[in-house]
Amino acid sequence: MRHVELHALVRLASAEEVFVTVPRWERYPELAPHVRSTKVHATLPERVGSSSWELHFRSGLLRWTEEDTFLPDELEIRFEQTDGDFDSFEGMWTLRQQGPDVSVVFHADFDFGIPSLASILDPIAERVIRETVAWAVTGFFPGTTILDADIDLDTAAAPSAG
Repeated sequence: MRHVELHALVRLASAEEVFVTVPRWERYPELAPHVRSTKVHATLPERVGSSSWELHFRSGLLRWTEEDTFLPDELEIRFEQTDGDFDSFEGMWTLRQQGPDVSVVFHADFDFGIPSLASILDPIAERVIRETVAWAVTGFFPGTTILDADIDLDTAAAPSAG
């Protein structure tokens, strides 16, 4: 099982605004170059949504469908793969108001179920997922600061669209 986490601070925003904006999954292909496509099956204001994803991964695509659970009172969005390329993939977005800003924490755990390839696939998937989240949050909220020093979206390798 591989753990992925990303921390960001959205400047001058409300946690409620960030909560309804982050799950606009249909916008991720335009915001994050790793995302080839998304299809939203159900989303807010429903309590439980579903979305399908295709991310550029190595020389192919990483695909999955997830169930998204929206918890507005807790300012959390939980997700779990229901079908796809991972053996397991689940996690959550946690939002917290911090004065005029919003703390955004993305956490996910995944496993491809191929132990012999974990040392090759896991670091690549972790980078792609973290950069996708960072690009999306900074795309939605341009004043965002990514708090993880090892993420530099200016030099991150974006995949070709082909």
